[in-house]
Amino acid sequence: MKLVLAGAGSIGCYCGALLARSGHSVTLLGRARVLDPIREHGLKVTDFDGLDYTVPPESLTLSEDPACLDQAELVIVTVKSGATADMAEQIERFARQDAPILSWQNGIEAAETLRNALPGRDIRAGMVPFNVVPTAPATYHRATSGEIVIQSGAGDLAAQLSSADLPVTSSDQIEAVQWGKLVINLNNALNALSGLTLVDQLMNRDWRNLMADQMSEALTVLKAAGHPVASTTPLPAWMTPHILRLPTPLFTRIAARMLTIDPSARTSMAYDLMAERQTEIDSLQGQIIRMGHETGVPTPICTQVSDLIKHAPDHPLSPEQIRL
Repeated sequence: MKLVLAGAGSIGCYCGALLARSGHSVTLLGRARVLDPIREHGLKVTDFDGLDYTVPPESLTLSEDPACLDQAELVIVTVKSGATADMAEQIERFARQDAPILSWQNGIEAAETLRNALPGRDIRAGMVPFNVVPTAPATYHRATSGEIVIQSGAGDLAAQLSSADLPVTSSDQIEAVQWGKLVINLNNALNALSGLTLVDQLMNRDWRNLMADQMSEALTVLKAAGHPVASTTPLPAWMTPHILRLPTPLFTRIAARMLTIDPSARTSMAYDLMAERQTEIDSLQGQIIRMGHETGVPTPICTQVSDLIKHAPDHPLSPEQIRL
């Protein structure tokens, strides 16, 4: 297929490289600061399991011009949530009416923003569970495990996109899957505030207890709002806080069966905070806070974490400092 990855950041570049490797014609639509190093060096992707692959620059189409969308048989939107409305305008202007549009973005609102802006088009939500970070110019490393899930629909797009290096499945309960991902992604902000790697954070029971309390808070809000939650791990969503609260030796044995994490991995929000870039806090904790107001469920932890991220502390915080 002719694919355009609309918003070539870490996820877009990583997925675009592997989609090109599996035979698709891939265009990366992005900014010059991302695309210029790829033009010079090619696009290198690595992962926690030993993947090391470089796509030659001539095997990709690299464009800063959204007019490239007119060539797409499928558009995969990978911009940050706050840029979704702007990307929708470009899709409306340039993309073919019959080209399906997939949202591979954080948060629950991105696909809805696309649907509202692009009525009549085939727009499908998706969930990317893994973490990708830039490690050098034109080099992107996948640091955690998990398979992409997209909304079911015509054409079995999941089967067309899936490969050994980039498994993609479909679900007719995609909203529940997205809520499950959002609950897990609430830790993005905690990890950013901690200054720790994900592994070091998870090996600390105080941090896990805070993660569990924040997750329980969100699950209470979602239950009050009537939103089912599908877990992104083999365990039911309601059980995850209980697993996090276990003593570290027992937690470690159980977690090892569910998730693989690179020892150096941090969340994308940690990198955004370090680089003083806009974060997606309003699409994560902010979503739970808004729903808490609507349902009358208190959200003290999400509110505190959101405020701390927005004030960008200049030093790592402890769980006790966050709970204040």
